[in-house]
Amino acid sequence: MLASQIEHLFDKAPAHYEEEHFSLFRDFKAALNRGEIRAAEPDPATKSGWRANAWVKKGILLGFRMGAITDMSIDAAKQPFFDKSTYPVRAFASSDGVRIVPGGSSIRDGTFIGRGVICMPPMFVNVGAYVGEGTMIDSHALVGSCAQIGRNCHLSAGTQIGGVLEPVGALPVIIEDEVLAGGNSGVYEGTVVKRRAVLGTGTILNRSIPVYDLARETVYNATEAEPLIIPEGAVVVPGSRAVSHPCGAKWKLSLQAAVILKYRDAKTDVRIQLEDLLR
Repeated sequence: MLASQIEHLFDKAPAHYEEEHFSLFRDFKAALNRGEIRAAEPDPATKSGWRANAWVKKGILLGFRMGAITDMSIDAAKQPFFDKSTYPVRAFASSDGVRIVPGGSSIRDGTFIGRGVICMPPMFVNVGAYVGEGTMIDSHALVGSCAQIGRNCHLSAGTQIGGVLEPVGALPVIIEDEVLAGGNSGVYEGTVVKRRAVLGTGTILNRSIPVYDLARETVYNATEAEPLIIPEGAVVVPGSRAVSHPCGAKWKLSLQAAVILKYRDAKTDVRIQLEDLLR
């Protein structure tokens, strides 16, 4: 019922939005906040294991269309803030079990934040995102619009998880359970990182960067129909590849790549278990 109502309001915008429309949108956001609806959800029938929910993305875009710029300042004289009235900062209570450490973080309304999530300042979670229980979002990290983050992940300082809101049918970035993203790493353009993978410091993943798997002697690329998929348990680090163009060879140029050195083992687990002491 909610899906059909959102689709109808998105496709046939009225001349003026009435209270019944804003009430529908509030119900939609509340469902996002509770995690009852998601911009993408697991689907074993697909190669990536995930599918996008276009109607949910339409609902999020609808909020931008419906909202008006409003003053959201806590103290307008010292630090003014202005945003769409439909997307204030999300409200939390201590009973939600979410730690938002003081220091300038922001979580937009219309997100799911699971119990035990730790938010280290400053960080930002954009609308439509889903962050599973027990995940840590470290300082200067971004969780972009509609990104799906699993349970017990660690997004280290400076990690950038890109947002994918349009087109509505495009799969957002997916980070499955127990993934560690090292400092200043970035995952963009609908890339899917399967569970228990480890991204080394500074690793960048997107549709244009190939991933060379030394352990399995294969190369992973995104295709027109499928996103880049990082296998379960892969340990990925930044790499480079030679430029084949004659001038590239002459000048000894190289392009960015990513390399899977190995797959997660007991030694890897020991090296990354320190974060559990912070929970």
